[in-house]
Amino acid sequence: MKPMTRVDRRSFISLACATFAMSGVSSRAAAVDAAVRDDLEIVRRALELHPGLNRYVGRTAIADGLARLAAIWEASPLLADRYLSLSRFLASIRCGHTYCNFFNQSGAVAADLFDRPTRLPFHFIWIGDAMVVTTGFDTGLPRGSVITSLNGEPPIRLRDRLLEYVRADGHNDAKRMSLLEVRGDDRIETFDVFQGLLHPPRDGVHRLAARLPDGGSRTLDVPAIALADRRAQMPVARIAPDAPSWQWRMDPNGVAVLTMPGWAMWDAKWDWKAWLADRLDSLDGARGLIVDLRDNEGGEDCGDVILSRLITRDFMPPRLQQRLRFRRTPTDLDPYLDTWDDSFRKLGEGASPLPGGFLLRPSSDDALRIVPAAKRVHCPVRVLTSPVNSSATFQFASNMRRIGGGKLVGRETGGNRRGINGGCFFFVRLPHSKIEFDLPLVGYFPVDTQPDAGLAPDIPVSDTAASIARQRDVVLSTAMASL
Repeated sequence: MKPMTRVDRRSFISLACATFAMSGVSSRAAAVDAAVRDDLEIVRRALELHPGLNRYVGRTAIADGLARLAAIWEASPLLADRYLSLSRFLASIRCGHTYCNFFNQSGAVAADLFDRPTRLPFHFIWIGDAMVVTTGFDTGLPRGSVITSLNGEPPIRLRDRLLEYVRADGHNDAKRMSLLEVRGDDRIETFDVFQGLLHPPRDGVHRLAARLPDGGSRTLDVPAIALADRRAQMPVARIAPDAPSWQWRMDPNGVAVLTMPGWAMWDAKWDWKAWLADRLDSLDGARGLIVDLRDNEGGEDCGDVILSRLITRDFMPPRLQQRLRFRRTPTDLDPYLDTWDDSFRKLGEGASPLPGGFLLRPSSDDALRIVPAAKRVHCPVRVLTSPVNSSATFQFASNMRRIGGGKLVGRETGGNRRGINGGCFFFVRLPHSKIEFDLPLVGYFPVDTQPDAGLAPDIPVSDTAASIARQRDVVLSTAMASL
């Protein structure tokens, strides 16, 4: 991909409030400065396409952030410094879909930044301010142990420093905290990346103190592990590529439990719609249905199949606008906007203007409409939620509440009631640093004023260190009891 021609320099300098001195330097330094300017100009211009750029952050704050970003990139040629500063800036936009996606980086960038032997050798979650071990592996730490000291300080201090680098919608920090857990369900963990780049262990060893489930305490040194070791700790993947990635079981008390850890079905080799339809068809006479989404961030709108079984007439989320910021992408920016569907480049053609420089996405109402299925589900429904739910699963939980289809059980969701961004994406690839970031193109805006928060559950309940130690799923058992 050829470098971008230097466009609109004066506009960038004014916006970023940064001076890129060119006189009196060597030609090599001038070339480096030009590369920095090109990459940051692409960042600036790409963000002009972002429908939610100023939903939570004003224009002045964005300009100040670009200025700080330019200063860091000018001062340091290190890839890690540039990746961290861009991640921090994008996180300040407070959009859960705008970030330097670990899985979309080039092989060289990923190897440099993510394949470092700096990781904690166990899985954990956050319960309040406590780092609670869920699987200790070879550390000797039993489930339910609470880490009281991590490399000489309370773990909460590290978590709070990492929060400003982590994506989420609005001020829903519960989502950020969930991303700073290590549960073994991601091939690259957010906590591992930022902890490894910002606070690697000294001499490759993590020094820990822990409170054990039996009330005792322990101090220990554990060697840090690398990416391959972390992946080896993940549950064994299903063998057959066409095997279902969801689980269904009928409890002896007549309640069906549908566990859906993910809705990323774009490359699925199994017919998930038929699989799900067959199981929903089998619910005649069931006492209830529990849909477990606690580990599911989103993906496709798979939940629409369930919603279609709970409605008697067409449903469309009320008073929700799909807003855009462009009719057609600038042609000179197109080479840096990667995507799986080139029609996204003309997303706003035929769109109606809205106040504030927005455009109303054409046919947006049709895109959201859910039509009733021929066979309904008549038993009561419970949906298990957590802060992980921030994209399609957040929308599903919101729609479930709107139609009165069932109760939400568990913890407050991720996402944000004030609206999220997503739907269609560009993968912005910076030609010189080689860093990529995801750019959502559709902003979902409720017309009515909404709080800056996720969805609170109808029945709030959370795990505790004691329940983890006993391997008791208190959220599931609470949902069962409610049926």
